[in-house]
Amino acid sequence: MRKSKKSASLLVTMILAISLLVTACGGNNKPAPSNTPGNNTDPTPTPVVDTPKEEDLKPVKLVVVYPGPVQKDEKLIEEELNKLLTAKINATIDLTPVDWGPWDDTVNLMIASREKVDILFTAQWNGHASNVGKGAFLPLDDLITQYGKGITDSQDPAFLAGAKIDGKNYGVPTTKELAAVGGIVYNKEVAADLGIDMTTVKTIQDLDAVYAVVKEKRPDLIPLYISSTDNTFNAHFFGNYDFLGDATIPGAIFKDGTDTKVAPIEETARYLETVKTTRDFFNKGYINADSATSKVSSADAWKAGLVFSSIESLKPGKDEEVASPAGLSGKLAQIELTTKTISASETTGSMLGITTASENPERAMMFINLLHTDKEINNLINFGIKDIHYTLNGEIMSKTDRTADYNPGHAWMFGNQFLNYLWDSEDPDKWAKFKEFNTGAIISPALGFIFDSAPVKSEVGALANVIKQYQVAIDRGAVDVDTVLPEYVAALKAAGLDAVVAEKQKQFDEFLANK
Repeated sequence: MRKSKKSASLLVTMILAISLLVTACGGNNKPAPSNTPGNNTDPTPTPVVDTPKEEDLKPVKLVVVYPGPVQKDEKLIEEELNKLLTAKINATIDLTPVDWGPWDDTVNLMIASREKVDILFTAQWNGHASNVGKGAFLPLDDLITQYGKGITDSQDPAFLAGAKIDGKNYGVPTTKELAAVGGIVYNKEVAADLGIDMTTVKTIQDLDAVYAVVKEKRPDLIPLYISSTDNTFNAHFFGNYDFLGDATIPGAIFKDGTDTKVAPIEETARYLETVKTTRDFFNKGYINADSATSKVSSADAWKAGLVFSSIESLKPGKDEEVASPAGLSGKLAQIELTTKTISASETTGSMLGITTASENPERAMMFINLLHTDKEINNLINFGIKDIHYTLNGEIMSKTDRTADYNPGHAWMFGNQFLNYLWDSEDPDKWAKFKEFNTGAIISPALGFIFDSAPVKSEVGALANVIKQYQVAIDRGAVDVDTVLPEYVAALKAAGLDAVVAEKQKQFDEFLANK
């Protein structure tokens, strides 16, 4: 990765600067704790957490819903988790993964029907603010104060402060990287075999020559795999769009700039250039022909051996995170293609919310707190059972013949990533590099602000239907841009685009005036 070393003092200064900026922007934010990861030399803090005694709690079952494929040994993991959770908080757990393909529709149905879900994965790119507006999630600040001391003691305050909507938290962010950069993960062995010099790739356009060689010499591989649910070159981290808290609601600023004017990205030169490049790649056969309809995620396509590259939000070790569940450890590499930024897109990029349908919100928060503080529980839900799904030498895991039976690749969703063990194929300095990665990033002018969609709730609903009809095909190059994009923009305007953008601008201006 293209980055220079930063001194420890610069790292501390950067994290403190981010924390101070967000605290200043948050309005109702509480004072920041002093022992944040940025100020703590121990990458895996394990604070002492006061939890009620088991005998004081009635037994409950918690339903946890999150995206990802069902694992063969999921029930075995549940049994082991239940032993630990019963002893600690007198709870058992029902892990309920939902495949990425039907994820959006399934979540919408769960919310509409008020299904008895306790904990639900949520993120700004997955309609978090819209779902808050629908009343899907509980405000969590009081629950965090009472049962989430381990979260606030171990997590940089920028995460919770940057995730507030109208001064309240409706999700607990995962403790992970604070910065974002767009790029690709690719098969470095294939590139070497074909004589492709990947060091020449600096922009999306530079990939044209690479994909031409792959298409010609390895017709068994898809040069760039994209499904209907995967990242595209117009993902917020690639276009550096700051949607002010919810990427499913139109209207954004550029987080790598200083302009605070909110505009539909579909009317910007950056978006137009990107979708035209994507369309060109599609027409040349670099992208799979079913990109707009396929429900097979890039993770599954990697496992099937179909892929040369995929579009990813990068961080240190992302290539190995993609490689490990696909059985390709040590065979993939990554290239950064955008400017590194920090915005609410990152602080809210992976969260666990407690639904308003939950009958046990206190116990749900206790469980989320354990994911941030308890190393055994954290690694059990992420990697399985020691000596069955992995062996352990110190903090380093090695695979077994049962690893594939529980290898969900979802460590970025649950709790505190600094508690995670590392695979022997990963960089042993990964967590130190995570902290370094957060330095030197451009901070979005909107960091600390999240749009409240309630005043334009009906327009947001109408726009969601238009977006569902057009956006997937356009962003994946499956339709003619010159013909379909004007039609898409017209449909957005008819559904209330201008009213939503105006409301975003109004709220954002008020936020800026009060900074």
